[in-house]
Amino acid sequence: MKGIYVLIIRVSKDINVNVGALGRKNFAKGLYAYVGSAQTNLEQRVKRHLRREKRLFWHIDYLLANEAAKITQVLFKQADKTWECKTATRIGENGTPIAGFGCSDCRCRSHLFRIGDCKFLLGSMQPLSGFS
Repeated sequence: MKGIYVLIIRVSKDINVNVGALGRKNFAKGLYAYVGSAQTNLEQRVKRHLRREKRLFWHIDYLLANEAAKITQVLFKQADKTWECKTATRIGENGTPIAGFGCSDCRCRSHLFRIGDCKFLLGSMQPLSGFS
């Protein structure tokens, strides 16, 4: 399957994380939404994000390596890569961007946002079965 996905991540306490080339970032306790895409093997990409043991490569890997950060739900949409930035823009209208996070290959402000809840996404995306 190919498409875009949103990881809903709960950060259980305030943390400060070294996010590779992005440097140190503070993450307040709360809920976050991370937008990504996989134009092949979306399920494999999500499984990689869920693993604790992995090479730290993407910005999201650094956050998810922290024991206080846990994926609580995965949403997806079968769509081409252009929907990744469209979805990030939409989430940005409902959340607070973490500047520069996950968007080094595009012009978006961020692909990670602190959000109050993810209900606004449920009309356009669906839960990825087996991952929530």
